[in-house]
Amino acid sequence: MADMAQADDVEAAWAALEKLDIDGIVPITYMNSAASLKAFCGRHGGIVCTSSNAPRVYDWAFERGERIFFFPDEHLGCNTAVRKGIGLDEMVVWDPFQPLGGNTPEELRAARVVLWKGYCSVHARFSTEQIAKARADHPDVNVVVHPECRLEVVQAADLDGSTEVIIDTIREAPSGTT
Repeated sequence: MADMAQADDVEAAWAALEKLDIDGIVPITYMNSAASLKAFCGRHGGIVCTSSNAPRVYDWAFERGERIFFFPDEHLGCNTAVRKGIGLDEMVVWDPFQPLGGNTPEELRAARVVLWKGYCSVHARFSTEQIAKARADHPDVNVVVHPECRLEVVQAADLDGSTEVIIDTIREAPSGTT
């Protein structure tokens, strides 16, 4: 996932946001990103998060600014925002290969969260169809997914959480023997 956002592209996006006079942006990068992106966050008053502390990091960021610039994982950023009560209409996705990330100046000014168009290739493989099949094959199944999965997958699951949450949930689950 570290390759999903290049430092030069993030710097260019930041400069474009500044040029639009969009103030109060706090950058957040995911732990699984390049050291240069972590340094970028440090230089700009931001922070590094993990999947387990992302909701607390959003709280921290909103105490310091009005907007979040989250990279490189669009899905972790989106799922965390939704968990914090931020609507999809308050988020935009920044595509580094499009002018202004594929957004209008108005959309960027209105957004509370700017999500980088990046993802984890492993978590992007999971689908709602797989969840439906698991439920059909095993009616009593509890589906647990990582918050790096797409929003619709997280919403279709019974629980989402960090790798530690997933491991603990499985460890604490009753045995399936009958």
